[in-house]
Amino acid sequence: MYKRVTVPLDGSMVAEGIIPLMLEIAGPLDMEVVLLRVLVPIPPSVIEGSRHIEVEDVEKRRAEAEEYLAPIAAELRTKGVRVRTLVRRGEPASEIIAGAREAGSDLIAMTTHGRSGFGRLLFGSVAEAVLRHSEVPVFLMRQTAAQVTARAAWETVR
Repeated sequence: MYKRVTVPLDGSMVAEGIIPLMLEIAGPLDMEVVLLRVLVPIPPSVIEGSRHIEVEDVEKRRAEAEEYLAPIAAELRTKGVRVRTLVRRGEPASEIIAGAREAGSDLIAMTTHGRSGFGRLLFGSVAEAVLRHSEVPVFLMRQTAAQVTARAAWETVR
């Protein structure tokens, strides 16, 4: 049985769609949840007509990522789930796999936008890359924008 699951979150409601499932299964199965946020490096940019170069503030972005994960982790803890957070920097698919390895996870659980055909070709698929290259099992849950909107509407009613 699985003991530790890595859950990659990118800040979107689509990615967070996996959280209710984690709440349902992690507690009863005594699984530890590792919430992972991968920061994609931002290349330096030059403002046209000036000598000013904008450089990514890595520490600020890391702090923001930790602040993003903290309330989600707190919510899971209030439901009796063992949870920790992890922030990594780099290419998302490879960092998700490396983060799961670092955490000692035996499962990766994440959502996918469910694009197919040209959309997947154009935008790529982090979920597909993780699925293809991970050494541990990957649980993918499809989340469409319509499902996210419906869930948000339901949560405001409750």
